[in-house]
Amino acid sequence: MKNKNVGIYVHIPFCKQKCKYCDFKSYAGKEALVQEYIKWVKHELKEVGDGNKLDYEAGLDDLVVVDTIYIGGGTPSFIDSKYIVEIIDTIRKHYTIVNNPEITIEINPGTITEKKLNDYFNCGINRISIGLQSNHEKLLKELGRIHSYKEFEDAYLTARKVGFKNINVDLMIGLPNQTLDDVNETIDEIEKYNPEHISVYSLIVEDETALCREIEKGILTLPSDEDERKMYWTVKNRLQEDGYIHYEISNFAKPSFESKHNINCWKQQEYIGIGVAAHSYTNGVRFSNVDQIEEYIKNFEIEKEEDNLIFHEKQNKNSMMKEYMMLGLRKIEGVQIQAFKSKFGENPIFLYRKELEKLANEELIEVDGDYIKLTNKGIDLANLVWEEFV
Repeated sequence: MKNKNVGIYVHIPFCKQKCKYCDFKSYAGKEALVQEYIKWVKHELKEVGDGNKLDYEAGLDDLVVVDTIYIGGGTPSFIDSKYIVEIIDTIRKHYTIVNNPEITIEINPGTITEKKLNDYFNCGINRISIGLQSNHEKLLKELGRIHSYKEFEDAYLTARKVGFKNINVDLMIGLPNQTLDDVNETIDEIEKYNPEHISVYSLIVEDETALCREIEKGILTLPSDEDERKMYWTVKNRLQEDGYIHYEISNFAKPSFESKHNINCWKQQEYIGIGVAAHSYTNGVRFSNVDQIEEYIKNFEIEKEEDNLIFHEKQNKNSMMKEYMMLGLRKIEGVQIQAFKSKFGENPIFLYRKELEKLANEELIEVDGDYIKLTNKGIDLANLVWEEFV
């Protein structure tokens, strides 16, 4: 048997303050639980890595090799960096890891220090993702962000000083009261720093968030759909002119700096989720951990850790193929027909002839050589494309 590569995602659910738009499983005001939480995260990592914890079917393969590690949140940079170092050390001790794995941590400019960045760098983290969203202070305040643009600049320059050579910057478009001029000014600023990777996300207003309530009350106003699309295509064109490769709907990278962790997920590679609300995909089974920090800790303390697991789906061949199409069509290059044939023994052109003909007639997809890919119109209406494979 050959080795099977997997990614590891570790969730740090703590925040100094929850952003108004956020519906992720993250919590402010629970700092007292950090030490105990990290204790059980390390325990979960050890149990999975040593093969003592099984998933809903067969557990991890003995030949699993970790090729990416991603520490997300929440705000991982909010907690003491010693805990991040302990997590990385635990992974190294209990897993087989490829040479030079991609190891990413998310940071907030308002919670990072030079000491933390040094600790990250020295323990082997080689990629950082900085949540900026915008360089405009008014927009940051309206989003509930805890940092200023100056703090982003300081964090970025300090990261370079420490030695990081792979930095992602997160930006958002379609924000309340944001204009196309605002977006252009943000790109002007980011161009000065030349990060290796830029993620550009369109704001999604989730129910029950503080931002949703303010919009419903008329306190904040969203740009029109037309204006939001103008922002997107302006960013896309400008970043491509700057030498970035547009490789996924929301992601741009300098050559060879694409996010390996995310690409692996879009290719349906397996991954292990550790910590509160973290999702896993192993042996065709999708499952996650419970959402609440207190429940997660308690289940370990009373030796009922199996109660932390929530089953979502056991995939069959049909559901795996449909998901492969959905995930693959997120990539700008699209779904490679030959790769689909090799993985499933089926030709997607014939298998999904009805769906593909409909989407092609609506000018949402096209076949380009060995690839099925979104058109520009399809990028704008991607949800309609993915719905055909649900």
